[in-house]
Amino acid sequence: MDGQGNISLPSDIGATAMTEREICELFGVIAPTVRAGIKALCKSGVLSIYDIKRIIRISDRYSAEVYNLETIAALAFRIESFGAAKVRRALLERIIHGRKEKTTVFVSVVSDGKPNSRWKA
Repeated sequence: MDGQGNISLPSDIGATAMTEREICELFGVIAPTVRAGIKALCKSGVLSIYDIKRIIRISDRYSAEVYNLETIAALAFRIESFGAAKVRRALLERIIHGRKEKTTVFVSVVSDGKPNSRWKA
């Protein structure tokens, strides 16, 4: 989120991972709110406690526990705050107006189990 409250999603959104502190800052909430949201999402079966986070190595002496995009998105819909609402809107905007991929549709016209000669390609 920039200084004006705008959310921008990276192009490689699948690689997004954030620490608890970063999530708190993004959503504008305190750590117990994030922890309670994660606990509720795991308890309800929406998230699996084993898949939501990983540890990344920062240096030889330091590492950080980061939460994956699925967790961040689920929390955005679980937590009610101004920041979470901005993230929800950004995610939905990305889904609705995201990349449009071409879809190929193959249609075969058959009449009485036999190909219809009028529709040859």
